[in-house]
Amino acid sequence: MKSSRMLSLLLALVLALSLSSFVMAGSPALTDMAGREIVLSNQVERLVALQAADVEILYAIGAGGLLVGRGEYANYPEQALEVPSVQSGFETNFEQIIALEPDVVVLAKMGQREEDVKKLEDAGIITVVSDAQDIEGVYTAIHMLGQVTGQVEEAWALVESMRASFDEIKGMAEGKAGGSVYFEVSPLQFGLWTAGAHTYMDELANLLGLTNIFSDLEGWQAVSEEQVLARDPDYIVTTAMYFGEGLEPVAEILARPNWGGLKAVSGQKVFNADSDAITRPGPRLVEAARAFYSFVYGE
Repeated sequence: MKSSRMLSLLLALVLALSLSSFVMAGSPALTDMAGREIVLSNQVERLVALQAADVEILYAIGAGGLLVGRGEYANYPEQALEVPSVQSGFETNFEQIIALEPDVVVLAKMGQREEDVKKLEDAGIITVVSDAQDIEGVYTAIHMLGQVTGQVEEAWALVESMRASFDEIKGMAEGKAGGSVYFEVSPLQFGLWTAGAHTYMDELANLLGLTNIFSDLEGWQAVSEEQVLARDPDYIVTTAMYFGEGLEPVAEILARPNWGGLKAVSGQKVFNADSDAITRPGPRLVEAARAFYSFVYGE
């Protein structure tokens, strides 16, 4: 009787492990970042990703070869430029996407209307929503795309590598003099926007032992020039790109009227970060953290 019961328990355990292995390796079902249950009845062979960060993740986990379409701003790695681009963002061209006959489209939570998603689903295309706002969200997106593409082990390896790198950077910054930082994600001429709490930029500041001057705000927020001047940061990080006309981003900030008294400006502590690396919630946030660490601590 006991041996029969033990056999039943062993069979149940084997079945459970088999099912678990099936879900991990074949990924027939998953939950996307909008909380929707997604069922993948067949192996994904054709994929369109609209966000640049998701394209970078796909290549980083070895699934870039599945891409048959990318959002127009997805420009990394270099081989991604060989993939046909489609109009993305608030003016996504769904007819372009449907013409590529993808099995799955990975799109952003923001900027996509339900009726637009329905267009894809009516065409027999599975939609998966990605929405990374912080570093844990990046890890979630990586695991999700690993499930979608069957690159589960590669996704786990990438996440663990990122965790180890961030831990290393945090350890390097421990005990060092920190300070405060202001992230300028939209320059003065277009209206100032910054990163608040629960964003990956805020987390990068914490890793380096710095205090985000707008950590009392939630998410990505518009701020005023007066607010920045009043909070007087030790460092300024600008994500602006230079297109060959006018002052370069750092010089523009240093030349702003009324900003000369800021500690960051008078001390020449204005860092022009790689815009793509620091603004995309993907693997290159590690590179962004290392570059900012070098600027702050001179190492």
